[in-house]
Amino acid sequence: MDHINFDLTLMNAAQTAELLAFHDRQYWELNEPLISDVRYDEIVEHLRRLDPQNALLSRIHTPQVESGGKVRHLRPMLSLDKAYSLAEVLEWAHKYARTPEEIVLVEPKYDGISANFDGIILSTRGDGEIGEDISGKLPLIELETPGYCGKVDRPARGEIVIRDDDFRNIYSHIRKKDGGTYKNSRNAVAGIMTLKDIVPMQMQGAKLTLVDYSLISHAVPLNQLESRWQELKTAFASLPYPMDGIVLKFADTAFRESLGSTAHHPRGEIAYKFTNASAQTTLLGVQWSFGKNCLTPVAELAPVELSGITIKRATLHNVQNIIDMGLMIGDTVTVERAGDVIPFIAGSSPGLLRESPLITHCPECKSELVRRGPELCCPNKECPGSRLQLLCAAIRNLGIERLGEPTVAKLMRKFGILHLRELFDLNTGDLLMLDGFGSKSAANLIKEIQKAREVDDFQIIAALNIPGIGANIAKLLLEKFSIAELRQASAETLAEIPGIGPERAGAITETLRERSDELDELLNAVTVRTAANTADAPGICFTGKMPEKRSFYEKLAQERGYAPMDSVTAKLSLLVAADVNDSSSKLKNARKLGVKIVSLDEFLAMPPVNAPATAPENNEFGDLPLFS
Repeated sequence: MDHINFDLTLMNAAQTAELLAFHDRQYWELNEPLISDVRYDEIVEHLRRLDPQNALLSRIHTPQVESGGKVRHLRPMLSLDKAYSLAEVLEWAHKYARTPEEIVLVEPKYDGISANFDGIILSTRGDGEIGEDISGKLPLIELETPGYCGKVDRPARGEIVIRDDDFRNIYSHIRKKDGGTYKNSRNAVAGIMTLKDIVPMQMQGAKLTLVDYSLISHAVPLNQLESRWQELKTAFASLPYPMDGIVLKFADTAFRESLGSTAHHPRGEIAYKFTNASAQTTLLGVQWSFGKNCLTPVAELAPVELSGITIKRATLHNVQNIIDMGLMIGDTVTVERAGDVIPFIAGSSPGLLRESPLITHCPECKSELVRRGPELCCPNKECPGSRLQLLCAAIRNLGIERLGEPTVAKLMRKFGILHLRELFDLNTGDLLMLDGFGSKSAANLIKEIQKAREVDDFQIIAALNIPGIGANIAKLLLEKFSIAELRQASAETLAEIPGIGPERAGAITETLRERSDELDELLNAVTVRTAANTADAPGICFTGKMPEKRSFYEKLAQERGYAPMDSVTAKLSLLVAADVNDSSSKLKNARKLGVKIVSLDEFLAMPPVNAPATAPENNEFGDLPLFS
């Protein structure tokens, strides 16, 4: 695969996911991006169209930094959903706003590294729940927060950037380790964050800025947002910060938080990405591709140049969109690239020779298609196209990332595999019977599949592909019920849980009833980890270099009744240190919070506590039956 000069219109979901994973590593791990941000967004949006539930889309990335340890955020720091037009912004706002006068805060979307300072520790966003301690960089950072500019000495949440004027005036003279200069401010921030020793940067006068998200914030009534949009964009354009868009969120904090979040983003906020471009061409045909629950139409176009890219294909979203536009093959269409990213059809005019692009039967199994809202769906539950997408989605939810769609399709054809349970019976010899596998790649995939035998309870529920139930909602459900209890719960009981409602509750009970045997088989094949088993156990954390791997001591701690934790918080009961006299951030935090600190030898001599030692295996969920 050409990772630089690629044509997304020729790529399926698996190929797009592979491309995204490659560029994620280049950007976040190696700090060596090979494509522009616009081109990267194009990959993300293409994958979102082909496979909206792909695990890569819900990951919250963080740049590689020189870390002083893990830090758990008191409030999660999630990514934001994106919009590429004012129409999409207004659609989001009207979907959730209580009244036309709902106040919306309009703020710059800074292009830097998200960070939080809790008054003691400066940390990155990390995965949204746990970030990295970057307090060692504080000597380089100046805080800009409402009514204050100076030393970082008060709690703030914002973005670490280099101001445009600082980059022009300071960074033209600052040299990296290799003697070169930084190409842009975003790369400079990321590069400095990886440094173990910041003294050379201090000597050269390097300066970073933590811009509080609330520093520049315009309160706008929703019914005035459209008329003031251009005014706001113009005002933001004159600010001295690197930006790549605009953030909008409801001003009422309690209301905004009550809307909850998906696994990836809060519902009460959205990010508008800059720019749009358009061109006209002819619609040559429409291809219908399988998603998890519906068929997605893709326009085939006469090639046209748009923002330096030759466009041959564009998304049509769903069948209702085609009907609403009255679109026919042969029409002249206006193509736009949302945010200079994904091509879509924004409008059309009738052509001379017109032909309907609509289909009535499934291209895979030939069943008669049905309408479900705006979507066109195959009702055949045994349809190979639908089964493939559902199985791929379940595999991703179980965390088997090496097993992509092309290989799953081969397994279905060769061995008739249709369910997750059947994957665990595969061996290296089976994979060697498939095209494209050698002994090493087969062994690696089998190893990853077997590793997935130890799985979190919420992953089991997410892997059932219940409509509207992803990992985030599954976690919410399993905070209230065990899997066994969930299988007995009524739709009425589930509907009362905030964020569930009648529609999701009905889907949950129906799926658990219809797929009871399949779920039993899966539970018998895996070991289920559950947060409930360690909820009441005292927390324990380890710090410093020890004779054995950290996992060895954490397993030992679990056996003795402790719940291992990654960071030091007020909830921690015990910090075990290789050197109790060290000055690591974990030890400093433990001393400030009054957490008990012991040496490794002291811990090893301590008796077990009276708490659950390990999570139950397989389907042992107390005395409750597995199904009613």
